[in-house]
Amino acid sequence: MQTGATLPQVTFQTRVRDDSIGGDNPFRWDVKTTADFFAGKRVVLFALPGAFTPTCSTFQLPGFENGFADFQAQGIDEIYCLSVNDAFVMNQWAKAQGLKNVKIIPDGSGEFTRRVGMLVRKDNLGFGLRSWRYAAIVNDGKIEAWFEEPGLADNHGEDPYGVSSPETVLNWLVEANAEVAA
Repeated sequence: MQTGATLPQVTFQTRVRDDSIGGDNPFRWDVKTTADFFAGKRVVLFALPGAFTPTCSTFQLPGFENGFADFQAQGIDEIYCLSVNDAFVMNQWAKAQGLKNVKIIPDGSGEFTRRVGMLVRKDNLGFGLRSWRYAAIVNDGKIEAWFEEPGLADNHGEDPYGVSSPETVLNWLVEANAEVAA
């Protein structure tokens, strides 16, 4: 996507805890839209190839989680992690990672990812269709800044990481806010 573009309007099938259900699995389906996540907020959105994968679990997600206060200090309301995984997988990954700050968005069908041009084949790893790694600053549903890893391609032999890192995105915010203040 390009700076200034509006995010596509899609629905996301999420699962939320509902204690009124009772039992061992007190969760219900909760349909969310693009507007539910992005309208009226300035957020960081980052997307990655898959929950529980090494780079995503070791560097990218923990970096955004642990740096949340720094992002808030730069005017960010929320940080969202999106992956082409279903709500069950994303919820278990969030639980395993002990997330308290970053919120997850399951793009199980890959519709959002396809519509932003980031859906790639990862058959070489047995993953099928997944998201290319990227991050964005989104202001009220519009792309303010876009951070896409190089080499976007199906079945890429590597997993580039750096352009969409928390450090890169935070540095961009600090510089952008310094320019506004000057």
